[in-house]
Amino acid sequence: MDSRFSRRDLLAALGSAALLRAQETKITTDVNVVNVFATVRDKKGNVVRDLTKDDFSIEEDGRPQTVKYFSKESDLPLKLGLAVDTSPSERRMIEQERGASYKFLDQVLREDKDLAFVLHFDADVELLEDFTGSRHKLQKALNEIEASQPLQLRRRDPNDSGPYGQQPRRRGGTTLYDAVLLASDELMKKQTGRKALVLLTDGVDTASRSTMTDAIESAQKSDTMVYSVYFVDDEGFGHGGGGVFGPPRGRRGGMGRENRPDGKKILQRFADETGGTFFEIKKQSLDDIYRQLQDELRSEYSLGYTPDKDTGSGFRAIKVTTKEKGLIVHARDGYYATK
Repeated sequence: MDSRFSRRDLLAALGSAALLRAQETKITTDVNVVNVFATVRDKKGNVVRDLTKDDFSIEEDGRPQTVKYFSKESDLPLKLGLAVDTSPSERRMIEQERGASYKFLDQVLREDKDLAFVLHFDADVELLEDFTGSRHKLQKALNEIEASQPLQLRRRDPNDSGPYGQQPRRRGGTTLYDAVLLASDELMKKQTGRKALVLLTDGVDTASRSTMTDAIESAQKSDTMVYSVYFVDDEGFGHGGGGVFGPPRGRRGGMGRENRPDGKKILQRFADETGGTFFEIKKQSLDDIYRQLQDELRSEYSLGYTPDKDTGSGFRAIKVTTKEKGLIVHARDGYYATK
């Protein structure tokens, strides 16, 4: 079976998300107990591992909550996704991404407990390996990652319809938002426990059918933390564009460099709103980032509370802080609940 997500898959996911928003029947956490994973660092960036329940404070929609359940989690099963940007702007970075990613997965995954998947995205989103604990399968998937070619003018073959009755794989463009939405709705939503999606990208989306808000909401509803790695090749082809002729025409239209979104801010928002962390490749090597990420994933606190009041269905904002000043807490900023 072809592992590429079809347009039908995306439209179904978007339609399902819209229906759930309209009917408010989706719930991503137990309505009586809200569980939040949190990582804490000091001013120097070191992970803080010795806090207790009494060191934390939680607010829901601005109202203080009582932490009733607390534990230090270093051994819970992990569900990890790796999403690699293979648009032309990233092609010089692929080998570096591949080598560091395999080393990271090899070190962080325990074959008897943890599962991971690998997908890549450019003009389309393609799942290279579904959830597995096999390092061999994950390495094989990483070996299949390659950058798409720049957009070329070519005559369409009317006899070539591609999988699912679609047109052949498009060239040019980046579907970052679609990748996050599909990873959340089609893969992470079915899993339980700690879930993290690692994005390797410059953060610029030029071709998605979904929006950034759609993608973030899907990650939140599937309880997936997004760890963004801002990966920019300033000397590379296209500088985040979709090819020699720019991004494809359509809903997002032509996008000159002066009109291009700020990929760094986009990736920071993904991390901030889902409880993950933002990393920048210019400030650290990818190996160092992966070591830091591995440290975070193995050094989390689990906090649980029962909301003090029922405010109805919809999004509820969460703020987790520590009573000791100067510590930085990474935790999701809310959840969706229904009656």
